[in-house]
Amino acid sequence: MFAPSWLMTGLTVLLCVLFFSLGRWQWGRYETKRELWAQFERGGGEPIALGSRGTVELARYARVRLEGRWLPARQFLLDNRTHEGRAGFEVLTPFELPDGRVVIVDRGWVPFSGYRDRLPVVDREFADLLADDGALTTVTGRIDELPSAGLAGGRAAPALQGDWPRLTAYPTPAELAAALGAQGRRLERRVLLLDATEPRGYVREWKPGGRGPEQNWSYAIQWWSFAVVLLGLYLGLNLKKRAALGIDSR
Repeated sequence: MFAPSWLMTGLTVLLCVLFFSLGRWQWGRYETKRELWAQFERGGGEPIALGSRGTVELARYARVRLEGRWLPARQFLLDNRTHEGRAGFEVLTPFELPDGRVVIVDRGWVPFSGYRDRLPVVDREFADLLADDGALTTVTGRIDELPSAGLAGGRAAPALQGDWPRLTAYPTPAELAAALGAQGRRLERRVLLLDATEPRGYVREWKPGGRGPEQNWSYAIQWWSFAVVLLGLYLGLNLKKRAALGIDSR
């Protein structure tokens, strides 16, 4: 008779359920990321004019063309952003449309100097505009969501008072709007990832957040493999024990 101990059976069932659940979770993340990457590829066509539409009306990663003016006097530094393993910031600059709406433009990544009291200077690129703040210009880029903290935590809303640029980490659109004051009253919920070919930007190698979906696929297979191996060990050890005790299989 095949009669393993209740303790071994309980532990095996518990761990197999855990491994299987973790595999399903990673598989769900794989499918979500695969769709995000597919959206990113689909959005790589010719830019379309935003016009009177809101950014939330467009598909994520759609390429759009905005006409308006930069507001370089009030910029944000998005903290906890890395590039090729180096710590740094992403530069968020408001861009005002002719109808008064404001879109936050992510101008790319700048490195951390190593000193928290020495923030990067991010307004040099606008020296030609400071004398004529009303100058209209056109920019292109992809529509995206503000990055979220997820399980990592570490959120920090931008200060409502103080010098610019202001540090923030995983802010909400409402928090950015509050920091901008009157200019944030008509802030669009989504941001524009400035095209790499556009001037006045920094390091821009845009792609859907995190690593590619292949990593989650491999994690899912790994967890399911653990469950299969554990079940095999459970059966193998108990069958061997049964043979050692001379138990007839009939």
